[in-house]
Amino acid sequence: MVRIGRRVVTGLSAAGTSVVLEDRPAPSSSGAGLNLTRLWYANGLKALTPAASDALDVKMETPPGESYFLIGEIKPEDPAMTRADLEKHVAARFEVMGASHLRRNTERHPRMHRTPTIDYVIVLQGTVRLLFDEGEVTLKPLDVVIQQATNHAWVNDGPETVVIAAVLLGLAERR
Repeated sequence: MVRIGRRVVTGLSAAGTSVVLEDRPAPSSSGAGLNLTRLWYANGLKALTPAASDALDVKMETPPGESYFLIGEIKPEDPAMTRADLEKHVAARFEVMGASHLRRNTERHPRMHRTPTIDYVIVLQGTVRLLFDEGEVTLKPLDVVIQQATNHAWVNDGPETVVIAAVLLGLAERR
């Protein structure tokens, strides 16, 4: 799993001066096949204290008006896994995250899902395919995606783990 060196959080002191509120190792979490570390959570545009952001229960669905900042790992596909096994594995993972309802049309790939979010994603390491209902793009380091609430799947056909950084913004209007 990718290890973020540390998380530095700034804020204001009681006197209104800028200070470092937190400087410590970043919190981390992991899951089967897709590891996500939520680095920050914001409810609307309010600044939060570090303690309020440390819940590591990574969700696929960002609440309306809220945002997540995360680092994610996309593991290489396992060529020995059948499509049926992958379907079971992915369905179980989405269920654990309370996100089964986001898997609307998985005909193209078992990882297809649609979140009611706008996601700003930067590929940091590796090469990954981003599938859509129609078409796909291959992304490499420093490519950026603006994912606007569409059905999609991240597929790593390469030998190395892909690392992404993302900010997920929960949409007020759900489509």
